[in-house]
Amino acid sequence: MVGASSSYASPLCTWFVAACMSVAHGGGDTRQAVALQSAGRSRRRRQLSKCSSASGSASIQALVTSCLDFGPCTHYNNNNNALSSLFGSNSVSLNRNQRRLNRAASSGGAMAVMEMEKEAMVNKKPPTEQRRVVVTGMGVETSLGHDPHTFYENLLQGNSGISQIENFDCSEFPTRIAGEIKSFSTEGWVAPKLSKRMDKFMLYLLTAGKKALADGGVTDEVMAEFDKTKCGVLIGSAMGGMKVFYDAIEALRISYKKMNPFCVPFATTNMGSAMLAMDLGWMGPNYSISTACATSNFCILNSANHIIKGEADVMLCGGSDAVIIPIGLGGFVACRALSQRNNDPTKASRPWDTNRDGFVMGEGAGVLLLEELEHAKKRGATIYAEFLGGSFTCDAYHMTEPHPDGAGVILCIERALASAGISKEQINYINAHATSTHAGDIKEYQALAHCFGQNPELKVNSTKSMIGHLLGAAGAVEAVATVQAIRTGWVHPNINLENPDSGVDTKLLVGPKKERLDIKAALSNSFGFGGHNSSIIFAPYK
Repeated sequence: MVGASSSYASPLCTWFVAACMSVAHGGGDTRQAVALQSAGRSRRRRQLSKCSSASGSASIQALVTSCLDFGPCTHYNNNNNALSSLFGSNSVSLNRNQRRLNRAASSGGAMAVMEMEKEAMVNKKPPTEQRRVVVTGMGVETSLGHDPHTFYENLLQGNSGISQIENFDCSEFPTRIAGEIKSFSTEGWVAPKLSKRMDKFMLYLLTAGKKALADGGVTDEVMAEFDKTKCGVLIGSAMGGMKVFYDAIEALRISYKKMNPFCVPFATTNMGSAMLAMDLGWMGPNYSISTACATSNFCILNSANHIIKGEADVMLCGGSDAVIIPIGLGGFVACRALSQRNNDPTKASRPWDTNRDGFVMGEGAGVLLLEELEHAKKRGATIYAEFLGGSFTCDAYHMTEPHPDGAGVILCIERALASAGISKEQINYINAHATSTHAGDIKEYQALAHCFGQNPELKVNSTKSMIGHLLGAAGAVEAVATVQAIRTGWVHPNINLENPDSGVDTKLLVGPKKERLDIKAALSNSFGFGGHNSSIIFAPYK
C-alpha cells in the first residue's frame, strides 16, 4: 500500500541507513569500534565509500528520504545487484553484508534511525490548510487592456480585441487577423536600453510582473521587509523569444558577425523570469516551464506548491508570449489551426459555435502575485481570492488532437478537486480552455458535462472568444479573469455563440451578456499541444 509505505521504512532500509550512519559518524558502541579496527577495515571503507565520502551526509539523507517518504524498498529487498552496487562493490556476498548490517542494526545507530523515523512521522510537512496561498496582486498586457480592471471591464462588455494584423505585412497569408496589442509602452517599467534589445515576450512579462507588484501594494518600502530568499519568479512561455531568434537567423544569412550577441539568452524561455528576479533581487525559486498552451497553469500551480512547502512566501507567476510575427503566423497556418474569417475579425473566435473554423492567435502576458496567507495579512495586503489547488495530466495520445474520450481532462479535473479538498458541487464557475477549434471545444465540453453536468448553478465561458488564444500566456490571463469574476460577482459573456454545437447544452454556458454569479469555487482549464492538461481552482477568501 502506497500510503503505508510512505510512513514506515522496511527493516532492511533501517539496517542500510544504520550502516551508513555508523561508518560516516564513527559508530555508536564497542562492537562497532572493534569492527572498524579489524583487518578488513580498509576494504570495508571502500565498500561503504558512497556513504562515508564527503557527500556522505547527502547520501544518507537521500537514503533516509527514500525509505521514509517515497515508497517501499522492494528494490533493495529483491535486487542483489542493487544491494551490492549501493556499497560500490559487486564482489561482496549478500550474506556477508547482511551479517554486517545485522551487527549495525543492533547498535545505537539503528536506534538513532528509529528515532528519525518517529520524528519524520511527527514532523511531516504541515497540511495544506495550515499554509494557505492567496492572490494579492495581478498584472496583464492584452489587446483589451493593460491593467486587470480595464481588461475585465472590456470582457464584461463583450468587447473583442481581435483585429487586422498591423505589425507586419501579412497580405500573402490566408489568415490576417489576431488579438494583436496595438499600443504598448515599457516606460517606467523597463530600462530603455533593454527595451530596445529584448523580445516582446520578455517586455510583456516584465511589465505585467511589475504591475502585479504595484497592484499588490508592494512598494520599495514594503519589499524591503521581504525575505528575498523566499521570493520567487515562475513565469513561463510556450514559444520564448521567437522574434529575437528569427532576426538572428536573418542576420546569419549575411554573416555571423551581424548577429545580436543577446540573441541566445533573450530567446530562451527562462530569461524573462531571470531578468525580473535580477531587477527585484529575488533569490527564491526561479525558472520557467514550457508546456505549450498549458504553460501558465503549470507555473501557477508549481508556484503555489513552493509556498505550500515553505520554500517561498511570495511568488510572481504566470505566462507570456508574443508570436504574432511572420514565422509564428506561418507556422500555425501550416498546422491549419487558424481561423480565416479575415473580413469579420471580431466574429472569428467563436467557441462552441457550429461555424467555428479555428482559433485566433493572441499575444500578451498575465502575472499573479501569490502569497502565503499569514505573510499577506501581516503586511495588510488586499486579498483578492484564495488558490485552493490544481493538477496536471497527460493524454499520452496525440501531438495536437485531444483524447477521444477526454480521459486525461477528466482525470485532471478530478485530481484538481482532490487537491483543493472540495466536491464537484462546489464548483459553479468554469473558465474553459475552449479555443474555437472543432475537436477541442466539444471534447472539453463533454469532459465538463461528465464531471459537473448535474450542477444547475454551473456557468461556463471562454475568454478566448474576445482576446484570442495567447498560447503560453492564456492560462494566466484567464486566471486573472477568473479572480476578477470572484471579486466582482460578474462572469463575462461568450460572444459569437450564435449557433451552438448540437452536442452543447446552452444552459451551462454564459449567454451573450454578462451574468451575475456568486462564485463558490472556480475552475480554470488550460490544455496544450502534446496532450498537456491542467486545471487550477480559486475561491473567495474566507
